[in-house]
Amino acid sequence: MRPHTAAVLEALFVVFLWATSWVLIKIGLRDLPPLTFAGLRYVLAALCLLDAATARGTTKEIRALPRSMWWRLIVLGLVAIAITQGAGFVTLALLPAVTTNLIWSFSSVAVAILGMLVLSERPRLLQWGGIALALIGAVIYFYPASIPAGQITGVIVGAIGVLANAAASIMGREINRRQEHSPLAVTTVSMAAGAPVMLAAGLLLEEWPHISLNNWLIIAWLAVVNTAVAFTLWNRTLRQLTAMESSIINGTMLIWIPILAVLFLDEEVTAREILGLAAAAIGTLLVQLRGRAGGRASNMEGSASSH
Repeated sequence: MRPHTAAVLEALFVVFLWATSWVLIKIGLRDLPPLTFAGLRYVLAALCLLDAATARGTTKEIRALPRSMWWRLIVLGLVAIAITQGAGFVTLALLPAVTTNLIWSFSSVAVAILGMLVLSERPRLLQWGGIALALIGAVIYFYPASIPAGQITGVIVGAIGVLANAAASIMGREINRRQEHSPLAVTTVSMAAGAPVMLAAGLLLEEWPHISLNNWLIIAWLAVVNTAVAFTLWNRTLRQLTAMESSIINGTMLIWIPILAVLFLDEEVTAREILGLAAAAIGTLLVQLRGRAGGRASNMEGSASSH
């Protein structure tokens, strides 16, 4: 098999794994409070990454990081892990997986807008069209905008998570542009900084749950396979794939999640909601195609919104 074909298949497999995370999280949230659940997952994932960094000799690079980079990676971890993933788990606890999926798809729109404000990356006409199409998709999905009172909090928390994820993407892009530090070092330090904070928040704000064997298996699978292993595989695929190819493949999660939610979570998706999801998917894809078709994606791009 050609390396490029293998990379495409591997990337599709990783995105499918990330889509299954939403189903597993929804199942785990039946017994586990969201922040504690997320904290346990990412603390265990951080330990796996630290073990991988030790095995590959990356700990020497980590110890040699300048103090300024340490602070930047700590802030990145707090935003990308503690805030973004904490908000993601809370949103899934309050909203159906399909609705959360739609809200989270606006991360690329938020990245485009923040990139314009922070990095002076001016969106092209195609991108503005993508933003408009994504918004139209959201309007179609939520029409006639009768959000149940119990879900309004989930929408607000989801919006906070989207903004935090966009900020983390901008920070990660700025850090990795220079290619001074390996993706494993960046991911290990940032995750090790953010995960304990999220777990501590869960311990302070939530009652410690009874964790069954099935719950521990879900936590372990999410941490080891869907986080540590999946991130490693994704970063490897980015050596072969262009940014446009990675964006297209990553966007298929908008398709996988509704299918899995219907099959395993008994959620219902109407024809109108499917139309809204499709419009949002195409719109967010157009947003990500800004002048990047021929270039390679950076190692962290496309994986900032941890899944």
